[in-house]
Amino acid sequence: MRLPRTRRPMLGSLLATVLAGAVAGLVPAPAIAAEPKPARIVSLNLCTDELVLRLADPSRIASVTWLSRDPRNANMAEAARAVGVNHGLVEQVLAAKPDLVIAGAYTTRATVALLKRVGLPVREFGVPLSIAEMRRQIAEMAALLGEEERGATLIAGIDARLAALAARRPVVHPRAIVLRPNGFTVGRGSLVDEILTLAGLDNIAASLGIESYGQIPLEAVALSGAQMLILNDTPDGPPSLVHEVLHHPLIEKLGERLRLVSLPSRLWTCAGPSVLDAIELLVKATEEPR
Repeated sequence: MRLPRTRRPMLGSLLATVLAGAVAGLVPAPAIAAEPKPARIVSLNLCTDELVLRLADPSRIASVTWLSRDPRNANMAEAARAVGVNHGLVEQVLAAKPDLVIAGAYTTRATVALLKRVGLPVREFGVPLSIAEMRRQIAEMAALLGEEERGATLIAGIDARLAALAARRPVVHPRAIVLRPNGFTVGRGSLVDEILTLAGLDNIAASLGIESYGQIPLEAVALSGAQMLILNDTPDGPPSLVHEVLHHPLIEKLGERLRLVSLPSRLWTCAGPSVLDAIELLVKATEEPR
């Protein structure tokens, strides 16, 4: 029996579909090419410098900021000496012919705007306000650089250290305050507040209702029963106004009740693995006998 002509094209289409399905089952689909890793990375921010230097091979880093070569301010100074540096200038970035530019959300704004205007791929990173946000940022940076495995290893190391430090936290939490120049301190909703909490300290600024950054008079420090005063410290740096507070009569009167702890500012300026070193230094301070 012959099929009507109107049904022959339909049958042909059906046969073609069946054959295509059979062939698809026998012949493997072509592999989708992986995205190439960026080969010429430029970082314009001290904090993104650190993550780029930790996660990417030096051969793929065109430049980081010049600040990252200074061991007083940076945690990866030795690694930074193996790559080029920039001062955040458009001309320097363009000369490097990058295929990826990484910047901080609050730095080099004019440069970032011009780079976007000429069509360069620019990725901006914000400032993490917690350890959880720090983890997410590390994972995001690792994915951007095509180094997911290194990122996972870095995060696993952070979690392992946090667990070890948690076991050393004091049962009774000493009352502590961070003091910066001009009487500024750090309260709730900040990474510094979480650093103090993870070290087993009670952040006085948070208990007084100070949000993020705020000023606190020395009288409040004394009346709040402070047991630990935490100061930013830059080794071999110029004299700091924050250290002048140590000679204030009120601080001197507190005498032995107040333990002074100096933390290198590079350990907690950026949200990265080095904040674990800051936590460990604070934990050690609570372990030392009076």
